[in-house]
Amino acid sequence: MVHSMTGFASESGSAPGIAWTLEMRGVNAKGLDIRVRAPDRMVGFDQKLKTLFQKSLTRGNINVTLRYEVDGGSSGAQVDQIALDGYLKAAKAVEDQAAKLGVTLRASSATDMLSLRGVMVAGDEAGALPPEAEVLKTAADAMLAFIKMRQTEGTALHAVLETSLGQVTTLVQEAAKLAEARKDQVAATLRDNLARVLDNSDGADPDRVAQELAMLAVKADVTEEIDRLNAHVDAARALLAEGGAVGRKLDFLMQEFNREANTLCSKSGSTELTRVGLDLKALIDQMREQVQNVE
Repeated sequence: MVHSMTGFASESGSAPGIAWTLEMRGVNAKGLDIRVRAPDRMVGFDQKLKTLFQKSLTRGNINVTLRYEVDGGSSGAQVDQIALDGYLKAAKAVEDQAAKLGVTLRASSATDMLSLRGVMVAGDEAGALPPEAEVLKTAADAMLAFIKMRQTEGTALHAVLETSLGQVTTLVQEAAKLAEARKDQVAATLRDNLARVLDNSDGADPDRVAQELAMLAVKADVTEEIDRLNAHVDAARALLAEGGAVGRKLDFLMQEFNREANTLCSKSGSTELTRVGLDLKALIDQMREQVQNVE
């Protein structure tokens, strides 16, 4: 089963006097980029969350947001006493060391302390911190819900891509019939051109002229392109059946599809075959847009 890189999940948890919510949002990306926004007071917890998610996710731009509220908190800004005490202890240690070294420091003001990160917080975040172990459990639940949504989206993507591959097969079959039907016409045209050249060229080497025309005939043959397009369809279906993180391989395969369709158009030599080639290119572009969301 293939997974989409698009997903959303939200899980909540609580402990006596405090509640929290963790949200995950994911969109497509070339690699894995996890960005965590956790309260400043929970120092280093963002890295713990990132490590948790990295164990189960392989691609996507993932944004994680953790919020918490303390029961009975005020809606206005408050001083976080825990954070302030930490800064004051650190400032005291710096001042003591400076005094030992004979270094004079400028006195800190209350404004300096209030401007430090995490000292002023919203009233509903002041006080106790949510228990990290419980928050990690909530994060694990959110990740499972997030992955499940990606699986659901991936199932829909799988169906869309299978339908598109069926349409590619139909167009390739049509191209093969058109190419077969024009063989006699191409051969007759080359014979006429050869006769015309020989009749109007004094001293031309007939063998050389025939060789050049034979090379033109080879260049006009689209058999290899049709065979490769059929092979690419088989490869794409195999990757979809394989499942897992196959998005990059599918994206590379779409480039190969497009290359063969371009060559088919350039070698077509007929309006109908060119039309089929252009239809193929349009369909391949649509497939590539869908593939961009496959993990």
